[in-house]
Amino acid sequence: MSALDGLDERQREAARALRGPVAVLAGAGTGKTRVITHRIAHGVETGAFTPNRVMAVTFTAKAAGEMRGRLRALGVVGVAARTFHAAALSQLNYFWPTLAGDTAPTIVDNKVRLLAHAADAVGMDPDVGTLRDIASGIEWRKVTMRSIEDYALARPDGVGRYDISRIVDLQRAYEKLKDERRQLDFEDVLLACAGMLETEPTVAHAVHEQYRHFTVDEFQDVSPLQHRLLELWVGDRRDLCVVGDASQTIYSFAGADARYLLEFAHRHADATVVRLETSYRSVDGILRTANSLMRGRPGALELVSARPDTGDGVDGEPEVTAYEDERAEARGIAAAVVRRLKTGADPASIAVLYRAHAQSAEISAALADAGVPTTVLGGRRFFDMPEVRQAILALRGASVAPLDGGFVDAVRDVLRSLGFTSEAPPAGGALRDAWEARAALLRLAEEAPEGTTLRSFTDELTARAKAQDEPALRTVTLATLHAAKGLEWDHVHLAGLAEGQLPISYAQTFEQIDEERRLAYVGVTRARRSLSLSWARGARDRDPSRFLREIGMRNPRAAGASATGGARRSGSSTRPIRSSADPRPR
Repeated sequence: MSALDGLDERQREAARALRGPVAVLAGAGTGKTRVITHRIAHGVETGAFTPNRVMAVTFTAKAAGEMRGRLRALGVVGVAARTFHAAALSQLNYFWPTLAGDTAPTIVDNKVRLLAHAADAVGMDPDVGTLRDIASGIEWRKVTMRSIEDYALARPDGVGRYDISRIVDLQRAYEKLKDERRQLDFEDVLLACAGMLETEPTVAHAVHEQYRHFTVDEFQDVSPLQHRLLELWVGDRRDLCVVGDASQTIYSFAGADARYLLEFAHRHADATVVRLETSYRSVDGILRTANSLMRGRPGALELVSARPDTGDGVDGEPEVTAYEDERAEARGIAAAVVRRLKTGADPASIAVLYRAHAQSAEISAALADAGVPTTVLGGRRFFDMPEVRQAILALRGASVAPLDGGFVDAVRDVLRSLGFTSEAPPAGGALRDAWEARAALLRLAEEAPEGTTLRSFTDELTARAKAQDEPALRTVTLATLHAAKGLEWDHVHLAGLAEGQLPISYAQTFEQIDEERRLAYVGVTRARRSLSLSWARGARDRDPSRFLREIGMRNPRAAGASATGGARRSGSSTRPIRSSADPRPR
C-alpha cells in the first residue's frame, strides 16, 4: 500500500513534491493535515526522507499530537512533530549547559503575576485587565522583533490610564525582574533559540545536521520571529514545505503575518505551488457563501465541494434570521437547536459561534432553559476537570484488584461509586458538566479495543491528557470564532452578525475590517451540512453586518421584527432570508 493511496489529484501532486521549496495553499476542509502526513510518509517510503531528520512544525500541542498519530498510522515514527516553542525549548535545554555551563533558565508560568511584581517596583498599581493588555503588548513586541523603544513608537497611546512612558518603565522593570530570577517568558524561548543559532556556529551546524527536511503547517500564522527562527533552522538548504490559507489569517493582532505565505513564491523563485480547492467538509451552499466573503482578497481560494447530496433536505444554503434583541436571538437559536435534536442529531454535531465571550452567557442560558447541555470551548480542559482527575485516580486504584466482571462493567462501577447515574441531571450547572465528563469516560471504555484492562485504559487516558486529545462530549459546543478555528461541526449557528459585533466595534481600519472578514469566513467554513446566521438590532439599534450584504442579503436594514430581508444569492437559489417574525411556514 502506497502513501499516495486515497489522495485526490491535487493532494497527490503536493505529496509528490519532495524536493525544493514547496507551498501548499490549502483551503478549509481540503485535507491539509492529510497532505502533510502523506507527503512525509511518501518521502520516507521512497527513501527521500529519513524520519529523524524531518521536522514538522505547527502551532498547538494538540495539532502536533494529531500529526504524530497520523504518521504512526502510516507506519512512520521518529519525525519531530512539534510546536515552534517545543522545538525551540528542546534545543535550548540541550545546548545551554554546554554553552553556559549551567542549566537553562526556567520558564515564567504566569506573565501577568510577574508583571504585577514589576509594577510594584515602579510604583504602579494597574488592575488585572490592564496587566493583561500590557502582557499582550509585550508578546506583540517580541514576536514582531521590536525593541522597547520601537514598541513605544509603534503604539504611542499607552494602555488604560497609563501613558506610553509609564508602559515603557513597566516593560523595562519586567525584563529586569525576569533576568534577576533567571527566567524566560514564552516569547523569549524563540528569541533565545534564534540568538543561539545566530551566534554559535557549532550549534547551527549541529541543528542543520540533525534536521534536513522541514514542513510548517498554518504558515499564514507565522510571526516575524517565528519566520526568522525557521530561516535559521533551514539555513542554506531548500527542503522546506509550507502549508496554509491566507483567508484564515485571524491572529494579525498577535503578530501573525500572512505575507510570508503570500510572498513565498516570490522569495523562492523556483518554488512548487499547489492549490487545494476541493473541500471534503462543506456542502456547496456553505462554500458559495465562504467564497463570496473572500472573493478578490489576497490569496483567496475558490472552494468547490466534494460532498455528495445527502438527499435529506439539508443543502447548506445559509438561513439568515433577524431579531429584535440578543435575548430573542438566543432563544431563537435554542429553538432551532431543539428542532435539530428532535430529528436525531447528536448534540456534539452542533455548534453556536460568536465573536466575543460576552455573547455566550445569553446563548448558554437559553439553551439550558431548553434542556440542551452545552460545553463552552476555551473553558476548563477536559482532563483538568476535578471529576475527570478523580475518576482516573479511582480507575487506577481499582486496576490493582482482580476484575469482577467485564472491563466496561468495571469502569461503570467505578464511575457509579463517584456519583455517575444512568439518568442525566438537568442541563446547565456543575452537576450536568460532571455527568457529561463521566459519560465521556464511559464511552471511551465502551469503544476501547478488546483486551483492554483498567491499567492500560488509565495509561491511555494519561497519554491522551498529555497530548490534549480530549474526547467529544455529547453537548452542543459554544465557542468564539478564534477558538473554533481548526474544528468542524455538521450544523453551525453563527450569531451576532451585526455592525459592532462582527465586525467588532473597534475594527476601524481596512486591515482590521479584513481581519473580521476572515473571522467570519472561519466561522462559515466550520459547517459541514447546515449554516444559520443571525443578528439582533438590540438597544443600540444596530445595522446588520456588512458581511451579510456580501453573501447576497438584499436591503438588509429591512430585516427586522416585521419585515423579511432579501433573497439568498447563492448560485440559482432564491430562497428568502426570513426574519424571526416572518409568518410564512418553513
